[in-house]
Amino acid sequence: MAAFTSHTHTNHQVIPLFIAFLLVFTASFAPVLSLQVVSDSGIQLPVNQTFRPVKEIWKLKRVNAYLKKINKPAVKTIQSPDGDVIDCVSSHLQPAFDHPELKGQKPLDPPERPKGNETTETMSNSYQLWTDSGESCPEGTVPIRRTAEKDVLRASSIRRFGRKLRRHVRRDSTGNGHEHAVVFVNGEQYYGAKANVNVWAPRVTDQYEFSLSQIWVISGSFGNDLNTIEAGWQVSPELYGDNYPRFFTYWTTDAYQATGCYNLLCSGFVQTNNKIAIGAAISPRSSYNGRQFDVGLMVWKDPKHGNWWLEFGSGLLVGYWPSFLFSHLRSHASMIQFGGEIVNSRSSGYHTSTQMGSGHFAEEGFGKASYFRNLQVVDWDNSLLPLTNLHLLADHPNCYDIRQGRNNVWGTYFYYGGPGKNVRCP
Repeated sequence: MAAFTSHTHTNHQVIPLFIAFLLVFTASFAPVLSLQVVSDSGIQLPVNQTFRPVKEIWKLKRVNAYLKKINKPAVKTIQSPDGDVIDCVSSHLQPAFDHPELKGQKPLDPPERPKGNETTETMSNSYQLWTDSGESCPEGTVPIRRTAEKDVLRASSIRRFGRKLRRHVRRDSTGNGHEHAVVFVNGEQYYGAKANVNVWAPRVTDQYEFSLSQIWVISGSFGNDLNTIEAGWQVSPELYGDNYPRFFTYWTTDAYQATGCYNLLCSGFVQTNNKIAIGAAISPRSSYNGRQFDVGLMVWKDPKHGNWWLEFGSGLLVGYWPSFLFSHLRSHASMIQFGGEIVNSRSSGYHTSTQMGSGHFAEEGFGKASYFRNLQVVDWDNSLLPLTNLHLLADHPNCYDIRQGRNNVWGTYFYYGGPGKNVRCP
């Protein structure tokens, strides 16, 4: 018994000494110890115990709070072949209904389509990659591309995520990095626009650049009260993390300052369709000297309720922008614009090699250059009309250009685009 007591007494002395030794030993290596912070999305982030800035930890907390707000609970989740996650969200829980003026409401019924809108062409429903799995969203839900933590972290700030920088409309655009090749009409009252847009996968050479082809519905001055509705396809590595052409929408009511966003990344656009995911990759795409693929796009103002509706593909209603979002567009548009836009982030030295359209100049024509066809506008009587008094503009024609034409099959059309940097555009 005495021997046992003596042994225990020795251990009581040894253990504190051993712990003291461990504390001294680990303290000398403290800078290299790290802990794991697990984000809401399950991603493990090594955080340096000693040097990790508190600012970064707070940023991750803010990112995850933002993700909780925009990623709504899903009835069903679909894994897309391109890595996207598509959430089927109950229609009345989509981001639009976070808006104070829409809280507690449900999507409206379809409006009257413009007169003269006969869609004779048929197109399969599988022109978005996520539908290739054969999965679909049930009735009463809308498919929403899930935003991941890495998407938000690619942006320069949380506030800037999902938003365009100012000056994304053609007017005094040279010098700010935005370059256009567009046609436009102005000087009248417009209630919508329609065109078929050729889809390509242009090369974008910098994470902070993009290449897009779209319709702009514009009202107000080019000051702080500019209103726009925009829809088309874009390649944007910053927004999506890849180089796929994706169906997108945008809106603003104050010249891209504080209002509006891409797709469903804020409360605004109300989606009504359970087959189209805004922000999802478009497939198939056109190939040089190969098969050409285009999609129909139409934006128009419902004469009854005044909301601006969006149609994609062969007569698929995607949803609408409520008229109360806007000031000038509450009544009508004063300009319609069609065409391409890129961002050239090179402030000095060489021009960017980011491509517009197919990456080839307009003169190469069908199968090589990108096109818009069947350009029309909607008038006060909700009728589709061909364009008159069309203006063409290319900010830097040696880098990206545009050529207009007209025939009985394609109506008013144009070819546009280019490679960016080349011998004439150094």
